[in-house]
Amino acid sequence: MKYNTEVVINLPIAKVIELFDNSDNMKKWQPELVSYEHLSGTPGEVGAKAKLNYKMNKREVEMIETITERDLPKKFSGTYEANGVMNYISNTFEEIEPGKTKWVAENEFQFKGFMKLMGMLMPGAFKKQSQKYLDQFKAFAEAEV
Repeated sequence: MKYNTEVVINLPIAKVIELFDNSDNMKKWQPELVSYEHLSGTPGEVGAKAKLNYKMNKREVEMIETITERDLPKKFSGTYEANGVMNYISNTFEEIEPGKTKWVAENEFQFKGFMKLMGMLMPGAFKKQSQKYLDQFKAFAEAEV
């Protein structure tokens, strides 16, 4: 399953990247995130791995993030692997006019086992959650200024 989500943030690209690139900020725009633990590699750099734990409703979800591309302020990509799910995300950032930055997130999900059924039955739920994170980041970032 592939889809894109996007948001326009009313901040210069340098400020957007400063906030996006700080893992300490993740809990401020991903309230379901319980913990973020660096596992290996240089934090924030290509090849780095981290364990992310989320509490979504009553479910606990653990995923492993692997950074696959870092070309900030233009692009940041990674894989996010959880039980039965592999998500490839490519984030691109573009200052569309002074003080306005467009963030486009290209998502590709691959499912195994039971999660394959969930992906077929509820594809809209995945896109909705992805868009929610972009919108929450926008609200967080614009409130930080």
